[in-house]
Amino acid sequence: RNMKILLTGATGFIGKRLLPLLIREGHEVVCLVREKRRFNVNPEIQKMIHVYEGDLLIKESLEQLPKDIDVAFYLVHSMSSSTKYEELEKISAENFCNTLSKTKVEQVIYLGGISNQDNLSKHLKSRKMVEEILKQGSFALTVLRAGIIVGSGSASFEIIRDLTEKLPIMICPKWVNTKCQPIAIANVLEIMIKVIGLKETYNQTFDIGGPDILTYKEMLLGYAKVRNLKRWIIVVPFMTPRLSSYWLYFVTSVSFNLAKSLVDSMKVQVVCKDLRIREIVEYEPISYEDAIRRALDRIEKDQVISSWHDALSSSNKNFRLSDFIEVPVHGCYKDIRKIKIKDRNKTIEKIWRIGGTTGYYYANFLWEIRGFIDKLFGGIGLNRGRTKQNEINTGDSIDFWRVLYANKEQGRLILFAEMKLPGEAWLEFKVDQDELHQIATFRPRGLLGRLYWYSILPLHEIVFRGMIHKIAE
Repeated sequence: RNMKILLTGATGFIGKRLLPLLIREGHEVVCLVREKRRFNVNPEIQKMIHVYEGDLLIKESLEQLPKDIDVAFYLVHSMSSSTKYEELEKISAENFCNTLSKTKVEQVIYLGGISNQDNLSKHLKSRKMVEEILKQGSFALTVLRAGIIVGSGSASFEIIRDLTEKLPIMICPKWVNTKCQPIAIANVLEIMIKVIGLKETYNQTFDIGGPDILTYKEMLLGYAKVRNLKRWIIVVPFMTPRLSSYWLYFVTSVSFNLAKSLVDSMKVQVVCKDLRIREIVEYEPISYEDAIRRALDRIEKDQVISSWHDALSSSNKNFRLSDFIEVPVHGCYKDIRKIKIKDRNKTIEKIWRIGGTTGYYYANFLWEIRGFIDKLFGGIGLNRGRTKQNEINTGDSIDFWRVLYANKEQGRLILFAEMKLPGEAWLEFKVDQDELHQIATFRPRGLLGRLYWYSILPLHEIVFRGMIHKIAE
């Protein structure tokens, strides 16, 4: 039967992919998001859903949620957003549980992590803690525990891709011999859809995994095989967890917080204890190599629906986009440039391709140096790239920028810097009929901020002048 479903984490990697499937199944969907401004979905889907703005960390903001919900998905995760994520996970789960217990919700579906070993990582302990909190609710709980989820845009897949594509020879810590049971994103979504309202899954916990049990080393080599790359992996026993975290942080697109949590988790075997779910829910398990092929095909066709990069937590900052949408005027330094253009549409197309594999049109090596310096100081660097090469939406990440405003018809794009800075920075493009405006704004923080601005003025002259001329060509 068709149901009224609450979807939390609707802007996340899983939630964004689950939403159109719920609509296709004929369900009425209520999305809970922290900021409506950065919730971008297909206009056809937008007409068919109800969107509520609320924060699971603020109990009062959840009171407006409808009381006639049948099923709810709990897909909220704080791992990469804070070093104290267990506290945030606990508050979120308790507020969710208390709020939902006042509704007529029958079933809650929670996607957790496989935790079959006694010595769990901090991350897996927090996932299990959330599970225990949700069990206290007045609803039936269905827990699906997954290990590595393989799909275009998943953090695990992006790490495997980054390492294998960039490094012909890998000096790896001994955790690469830890076993895990990866599962394709398509299988995860199929199972989630099929357990909706399925009474055999009420108050049950299921491990979900693919058909292959592999070590991380085998997963890296499996990716290399699909891509026809020759790769050598040398395992060393003396690489400390901290050193491993730095290694992941510098080579891949993950933040240091996330790298640390992942390294901690990679020491724990995540293999399914039982596969009862296959007796209850019918689905065709996708092999690891086929999951990699599917993900690469999506990337090649520029059809990546969602990426962990675009979650605000990937920035290592905790802020609302709306706090920065208005570029400040007072107390700021600005680099303002204008240039005549011949073709408005072509200029906008070039702006909409900025960053990622396209780069910044001029002196890209200087941008790469800036990205490397950012990494040295604990920032996110340029490794994050962008999810889609020709499409930009509010809330997306582009390298070390966050999209605050993107309106193609107006020809206006505002980016906010998430790099490590002694202040705050914006980069804005505005296209009139025959003129391109490029405005870099910096709001310094103290004396250090002012010194920073003046020290890089000569580089701005090279980079910003060259960039506007190339875009206008």
